[in-house]
Amino acid sequence: MPLDAAPAPTTAKPKSAPKSGPQKAMEKLGLRRDIDLALHLPLRYEDETRVTPIAQARDGDTVQCEGVVVDCRVELRARRQLVVRMADDGAELVLRFLNFYPSHQKSLAQGQRVRVRGEIRHGFFGREMVHPAFKAVTEDTPLASALTPVYPASAGLPQAYLRKAVGAALARAPLAEVLPADCVPGRLPSLREALQVLHHPPPQAALAALEDHSHPAWQRLKFEELLAQQISQLQAQRERAQLQAPALRGQRGGLHEQLLLALPFALTGAQQRVCEEIAQDLARPQPMHRLLQGDVGSGKTVVAALAATVAIDAGWQCALMAPTEILAEQHFRKLVGWLEPLGIQVAWLTGSVKGKARQKMLDAAASGAAQLVIGTHAVIEDKVQFARLGLAIIDEQHRFGVAQRLALRKKLASQALEPHLLMMSATPIPRTLAMTYFADLDVSTINELPPGRTPIVTKVFADSKRLEVIARIGDEVAQGRQVYWVCPLIEESESLDLANATETHAELSAALQALHPGVMVGLLHSRMPPTEKAAVMSLFSQGQMQVLVSTTVIEVGVDVPNASLMVIEHAERFGLSQLHQLRGRVGRGAVASVCVLLYTGPLSLTGKSRLKAMAETHDGFEIARRDLEIRGPGEFMGARQSGAELLRFADLQEDAPLLKAARQQAPRLLDQHPEAARQHVMRWLGSKVEFLKA
Repeated sequence: MPLDAAPAPTTAKPKSAPKSGPQKAMEKLGLRRDIDLALHLPLRYEDETRVTPIAQARDGDTVQCEGVVVDCRVELRARRQLVVRMADDGAELVLRFLNFYPSHQKSLAQGQRVRVRGEIRHGFFGREMVHPAFKAVTEDTPLASALTPVYPASAGLPQAYLRKAVGAALARAPLAEVLPADCVPGRLPSLREALQVLHHPPPQAALAALEDHSHPAWQRLKFEELLAQQISQLQAQRERAQLQAPALRGQRGGLHEQLLLALPFALTGAQQRVCEEIAQDLARPQPMHRLLQGDVGSGKTVVAALAATVAIDAGWQCALMAPTEILAEQHFRKLVGWLEPLGIQVAWLTGSVKGKARQKMLDAAASGAAQLVIGTHAVIEDKVQFARLGLAIIDEQHRFGVAQRLALRKKLASQALEPHLLMMSATPIPRTLAMTYFADLDVSTINELPPGRTPIVTKVFADSKRLEVIARIGDEVAQGRQVYWVCPLIEESESLDLANATETHAELSAALQALHPGVMVGLLHSRMPPTEKAAVMSLFSQGQMQVLVSTTVIEVGVDVPNASLMVIEHAERFGLSQLHQLRGRVGRGAVASVCVLLYTGPLSLTGKSRLKAMAETHDGFEIARRDLEIRGPGEFMGARQSGAELLRFADLQEDAPLLKAARQQAPRLLDQHPEAARQHVMRWLGSKVEFLKA
């Protein structure tokens, strides 16, 4: 019995019986079914299978000792504490409890044999343990037969209760093998054997292999999880291939060719290649499901415009949805400039468009008069109807949730057709991530920047250099350049000691007015009314405003070629991909540009890694690879899984061989063992399978 053993939870209760505190705590952790508990794996293990003599215990070791209590008393020092001395063959150990109950004194009474477990420290009175786990024993009390698991838990959920619940569930859970034996790589154990080892490892088990997840039992679970994910992705891809979509082909001499001739620049080779890939998809009667990825400033917007002309040329409508009003407006301005001269009517639909103007846009979309509709989440509202939606484009796709993307695709559902879907991202997807979460997508990559782009120099400074940075801003303004200053918060927070955008605006205004009277410093944040945001951005875009103090609302979509300096305050608080996005707001003209990362110490290891990566590389793909190492897949996934990670156990970096095996076996299982594939996916993913359809 483990040291902190408690009565087993009752497994059968009347439906009307109120749930106990531990049961409610388990439900909050998502532990409702036997399979949930069986897959709730230990964080670490405690070795209660052996006893270390007190004389052999070394400082810093976590050990289990056994002996007889020779003294137990409450001492009044800086605070009341229970001090217990126990002895084993003449060697003594002090047990110190700063928080204790009367029951402690009873269990640790003089003459009582006890078994304790904790870290050995060198105290003032010799070796001691502070707040060890303990229990009263006799000389015949057996040792544990397996390592004791320590589970992820929460308040109100004791480890002993959780261990009993997991043990009972493990015996009941449906863990029969559903996979053919020849599809499991190597000599990995069965699923039930693997879980038995992970929950109750024998004393001789390699503890290091269990805790670093390299043990064969862990490998089996990781393979099972990756296989379920790969099967579900392949299934979603095959189901999508059965759907019907309008076949969209441009006309010779039509809008596509007219736009190419009208553009004031030539497409790069990479842009031409991805345009051809998209055109081939649009011409098929199955819905396109393509991700267009490219580094900041690589020219994705013009590719989207050319894709739209193909759809419009074929007599269908196009919708473009962006996550913020600023980004949507940036797209609107560019696309109107390119497409209206060709006779294309563009509608603008965001939350700020109200009244008659909004109704006019809705009517234009519903009648088909608006051939292209650009907007934010407002585009997917129920009131928005399209006459013939053939192509849906989603920019910064990771910023949208599953339900939002599905809602846009269903705008054509009444016609028994699906629109083609083009998703765009300036956050390149690392290869290992593309092989897992995005395996059902076709990916087009713009891997070169337009000519004339100047490299951005990135400099990292402590906040103590703030005045020098402000002086540099004055130099840029004197040369007719423009500057961004980005703050991470809008208002003061009690929990985060961060600079306030409003205060920074006042500080910079005063400092720069002293250096250059008449300089205009603007302020932009997400709580401003849309009309004020538009006015500020207009002044900055037209060059009348020299410095823009902003929160991260300018992360994407803002294009001001004259801006040559970006200052990011409290850079250690931003994610790596977000820092790279912000940096991409400068370097858009012919003048050499600088990005200054101001940080406030001391830096965490993660903060140091991010700033180091920013200083060392400008390659968005390398940034993405390092971000995956630092943060995991969350930043790239956004809400694709609606906040629920599909991979709980596998690691995309370390488990590449298992991923390769899963990718090889998935089509074989679907083709030759469809029922086994279905059961396997439902065991691991359940309802989460629906998320993959977005």
